[in-house]
Amino acid sequence: MTVKKIVFLICLLSLSLGFSQNEALFSEATELYNKGEYAKAIENYEQILETGQHSAAVYFNLGNCYYKTNSIGPSIYYYEKALLLSPNDSEIKNNLGYAQNMRLDAIEEVPKTEIAQAYDKTINLFTCNQWAYLAVVLVMLFVVAYLAYYFLRSANQKRIALITGIFSLTLGLLSILLSYLQHEQYRKDNPAIVFGKEVRVSSEPNGSSDVIFTLHEGTKVNVLEELDGWEKIRIADGQTGWLLGENIKHIKDF
Repeated sequence: MTVKKIVFLICLLSLSLGFSQNEALFSEATELYNKGEYAKAIENYEQILETGQHSAAVYFNLGNCYYKTNSIGPSIYYYEKALLLSPNDSEIKNNLGYAQNMRLDAIEEVPKTEIAQAYDKTINLFTCNQWAYLAVVLVMLFVVAYLAYYFLRSANQKRIALITGIFSLTLGLLSILLSYLQHEQYRKDNPAIVFGKEVRVSSEPNGSSDVIFTLHEGTKVNVLEELDGWEKIRIADGQTGWLLGENIKHIKDF
């Protein structure tokens, strides 16, 4: 047996043991949660994350644990991370809504036009990778339809193959476009959750500038830029300001 094969087998064995250990931790954490031992359940879920295994299920359960202990900031934070990995999960959205209702800040979002709402719903129907996978399947279907058109003899069958091919190629190109647009939206969006109980937002990135508004634990912000430990944020109603970076946690940090 060569050295490369030995290394491969060792890596494979390590991965298998890691997954088995994480499954055991997950099962134990679930039992602890059902018993009401939320702090211990959190420890187990965090051990899973420390191994580098990130999943919507782990983040969702962490959100549930923190919600049960009335820790609104961490609860919303982990629900948002779960939703990032599983954007169409209705259960995550439902629990996130309950946690958001416990925030002190009631910020009204800037209203969007019907066209903008339809655009957001369309590109967020799937994740960037899911749109890309769909595009691959549709292009493969186009190739099959093209070959069928080439080899079939019946005029009706050729017509069906031609229409199927054109339709598949069109949808495939559209899926590629939507994958790109979804990726661009994801790249530009830099969401974070406020963890401080009451955070002052200043007009400039320093401690002596005027406080323009305050935010409370659990509020979601979008980070625009960073400077010397300060971060410029925008909230849902469009207001912007600076706060200390230690008061927020970025949702996309995995």
